[in-house]
Parts: sequence; C-alpha cells; structure tokens
Amino acid sequence: MNVKSIDVLMDELPENNLTVKMLNLLDFVVPGEWENTVGFDAMLEKATEENDEELLENVKERALELYNDSDEGYQRAIWLYETVDTAGTAMGLAALANKTAEKISFLSFLDKITPKADNIQVVDFSLKFVVELIAFCKINGIPGDSIGDFISSLTDNYRGESLMRVATLICVDGLIPLGPDFLKKTGKTLSGLKAPDLENNSVFQKIKEFIPGGNFSGKLGFINEAFTSAKDWMDDFVSSRDLTLNKLKDNLSGAVDWADDKLDFVAATIDITTNYYEHTGIQTVAYRLIERAYEEV
Repeated sequence: MNVKSIDVLMDELPENNLTVKMLNLLDFVVPGEWENTVGFDAMLEKATEENDEELLENVKERALELYNDSDEGYQRAIWLYETVDTAGTAMGLAALANKTAEKISFLSFLDKITPKADNIQVVDFSLKFVVELIAFCKINGIPGDSIGDFISSLTDNYRGESLMRVATLICVDGLIPLGPDFLKKTGKTLSGLKAPDLENNSVFQKIKEFIPGGNFSGKLGFINEAFTSAKDWMDDFVSSRDLTLNKLKDNLSGAVDWADDKLDFVAATIDITTNYYEHTGIQTVAYRLIERAYEEV
C-alpha cells in the first residue's frame, strides 16, 4: 500500500473536472449535502468552524499523526476508495467492449471473452457498496464485519461527502446501468454468482483480503448479507426522492451524452471518466480525521 499524506491528497483534489461536474449536477438528490472542499486547510476550517491559526495548526498536526498511525485505518480506507475507482475503470471498459460487441458484428468475438455487461455492473455496484462498509469500519476503528453499525450510521448519521458518495453509487452504478429494478436485479444476480464470477474480477482480487468470511463462499455470503441488510434503506432512498431515469437524464445532461438513451454505454462511460469514490472518499477521511483531532486537541 502506497498512499500519499492526507493533506497532499486534499491539496491535489481538482476544483473542476468531469467528476466534480457530475457530483454538482447530482446535488438535487441530496440537496446541500456536498460541496467540493479542496485543500486540507480549507477542510480544517470547515470541520472545526474555527479560525484561530494556532489551534488549527495543532489540530492539523494531530490529524496527520492519526493518519500516519499504522494502528489506525485511515490510510487503508483511502486505499480502498482509490482501488475500487481504479479497478472500476477497467470494468467499465470491459462492459463497453461487451456492449460494442453486441452492436458491431465485426467485433462479435469480444462477446466470447468479456463478461455480460449486466453481470459486470451488478458486481461493480455490490463491491463498491461493500467497500463503503469496510472503509466505514476502518475509519471508525470497528471490526470489518460490523454490518449493523454501518446500517445504523447509514440511516441516522450519513451526511456530507459520505451521503453524496452513496447517493451517486445508487444513481450511476445502480439506476442508470441496471434500471429501476436494480435492487431486485442485484439480489438475483448475487444469489447466482459462482466462484469464477468473482475470482476473475479485478476489484474482488484486490480487496478480497478485507472482506470478512474466510473462504470464497463466506466472502460471497458477507457481500449478500451486506446488500440484503441495506436493500430496504436503498429502496426507501430511491422512492422518497422519486428518483427516475428521466430525472437523472435531465439533471446529468450537462455532463453525460445520453444519445439514443443507451444507458449501458452511459454507465460504462461514467466508470471510465470519473472517480467519485476516490474524490469524495478523500474528503470523508479528511473530515473525520479533523473532527477526531479537534476533539482530542
């Protein structure tokens, strides 16, 4: 694991790119929850609501100490957010290749060597959700199988960057590629997964050591349990906000080309061109670090 210092990561966040544009356009889903805070010092002031320079310097020093402590899980959480986005790009390319093969006979051989796009998207969605759970446990210093604590926090405490990330997951990795019945489709696909479906997956290979469950069947069982536990919350999230494909199309038209309403292509393109998990994940870790350091100082 080779992760940059959290202050460097915050300072290097882009103020405006396709990821930022997409997140801003999704503000209608969780109004006012997210702003693109760039720079560690800016996050210091936001999280502490202080402007005393000496105090802020002490908080920053403590936050960096916590981040660099190998017994803490902050660096691992950053690594997980980065990994799921980087590997997601490869999965997006695979899905795009598969869908292209369906449309162009000359490339039909790709259909024999690339997974079906829906399977890719379901696994992508499920593993990103599991990474959210594991990263939550790492940040909060609790066991990685604490599904109940995570669901309780998701229901009562998720705010800001964290809520924006989960909202985006539901929209661009759930609704857009898999349709309005994405939860039902995900549950059905997960229940039918076999060892090769995950063992050949680049995200799973990279994060599997952090997924509780021991052997393959145990890890798949954990993924299923995590999804099942959060299914009602996600279903309520979609229905309470009346999220539809048409609403997403209308609001994301400034960032995504929806030509011919080919949603599978749109989803794969988003995977390839954005890194919303890494971007908001860095902001989440910085905020939580500063929040804890401020309490301790």
